[in-house]
Amino acid sequence: MKGSILAALLLAGLVQNAASLVAQTRTASAAKKKAPAKKKKAAPHYKPAPPVDPTEGDNVDGEDLAIRRAAVDALGTMNGAVVVADPNTGRILSIVNQKLAFKPGFIPCSTIKLVTSIAALNEHVITRDTVVPISRYQRFTLTTAIAHSNNQYFSILGNKLGFDRVTQYARMLGLGEKAGLDIPGEQPGTVISEPPKWGGVGMMTSFGEGFQMTPLELAGLVSAIANNGTLYYLQYPKTPDEVEHFTPRVKRNLELSPDQLADLKLGMRGAVDFGTARRANADPTEPIFGKTGTCTDFPTSNHMGWFGSFNQVDRHQLVVVVMLTGTKTVNGPVASGVAGAIYRKLSEQRYFAADTTPRKDAGLPEIVTTYPSRQ
Repeated sequence: MKGSILAALLLAGLVQNAASLVAQTRTASAAKKKAPAKKKKAAPHYKPAPPVDPTEGDNVDGEDLAIRRAAVDALGTMNGAVVVADPNTGRILSIVNQKLAFKPGFIPCSTIKLVTSIAALNEHVITRDTVVPISRYQRFTLTTAIAHSNNQYFSILGNKLGFDRVTQYARMLGLGEKAGLDIPGEQPGTVISEPPKWGGVGMMTSFGEGFQMTPLELAGLVSAIANNGTLYYLQYPKTPDEVEHFTPRVKRNLELSPDQLADLKLGMRGAVDFGTARRANADPTEPIFGKTGTCTDFPTSNHMGWFGSFNQVDRHQLVVVVMLTGTKTVNGPVASGVAGAIYRKLSEQRYFAADTTPRKDAGLPEIVTTYPSRQ
């Protein structure tokens, strides 16, 4: 009898607990339905810069009009400049937005990492395969650091090199002086005279803090990398006679190791294949090598986007430099997309198609892009 009563009481308690649990669940569910849903955080929307006509005032005499049309179409109404040159002669083939290209200079952003890389390789601070730890879980080689434009890596290299060695190489590579030979209106950039007060040498060698570089200076620097160490005067012929009798003029031979330049080129190819310059990717049979740059020019608060590049083709090898300035919509990847559009347009027109004319750099080895392990 007592057992039956105990069992009945126990059963009643279980039923009551179950009913209470159901009621709590329903109450929580109702409250959840009434609670306002959390809004997803919207992606930042940056107002694009007002459209401009970058061709206004340009003198197109003597230019390669196929290249100019491709460059004008690719740049569109963005506020920027495009410089296209032959890296094996120094001949300028087109400049879009000459007013901007001839100004005294702009902060080079991460394109300064080309200078840092050359200095570090030539001074034996690193080799291509040297692994530099950035944090507990991150480490980079030269290839991956250039491809992904890692700031800490190049800050470390800059502090190992020191201020004097970095600026010495910057001047050797043409920064701080006119890149062109008797080009009317061209003004030079500047090389910093002392380490930046904020960030020191590391900020200088990763962001270009303190430097002022022109698109023509970057075109000369990238040309020297492309042709394995000859810094040409950039010349801008303006008449048919000047074009026909064009004669290359060497500014200086840089005496850089072709093997070390090949190591640098591997990183520049990586930038296009899997790094910050993927928008430049075009025909895989006509590979592109480049370096992006993105930062803010603090004196003007303008956002900068750079891309210095060259291609590897059988005919009409080019250096294409794109510099953009404006709002937060401007950056290095966008600049690389402009250059990529130029290369693609010319490729579609078979501008780079092989012919029977030997290349001026026919004796140079082809650049092989077998990447080391990506760490």
